[in-house]
Amino acid sequence: MDNPLVQLDPGLFVWTILTFLLLFTLLAKFAWKPLLKALSEREEKIRSSLEQAEEAQHKLEQLNEEGEKIIGKARSEAQSIVADGKAAAEKIRDEIESTAKEKAASIVSQAEKQIATEKDQAISEIRGEVAALSIQIAEKLIRKNLSKEDNMALINESLDRAGKVNEA
Repeated sequence: MDNPLVQLDPGLFVWTILTFLLLFTLLAKFAWKPLLKALSEREEKIRSSLEQAEEAQHKLEQLNEEGEKIIGKARSEAQSIVADGKAAAEKIRDEIESTAKEKAASIVSQAEKQIATEKDQAISEIRGEVAALSIQIAEKLIRKNLSKEDNMALINESLDRAGKVNEA
């Protein structure tokens, strides 16, 4: 055992322990505390980042839910608008139909009135013509048999009757 590093020397042993303790104290004061502080800061930063990520995830889920609600509401409003449009179109169609029916009824009524008026006029004209023809026929027949005065009385009587028929 000639090797001095392997031999146990009390002076070297004390100096080794003192050097170790001094180095341990220096490291504890200047290296371990900053290292532990840096590690704890990093751990806190990671923890806060995870919390922020969870919070962002939660907000994203809320926004997705709100978006779905808004889309659902928009769909229901669109359906409501379409239903209102259909109802309005149906109402307008019904109004147009009723207006057309009223106009048709009015036209038919006016046509019936005009037909009745024209019928009455035609009947009056026919009665007048029949009376005139009757008088002419009677005149021709009577002219041969009656005198001039009788003829005039007969004509006047026929005219009076024709006037009464026209008035009726």
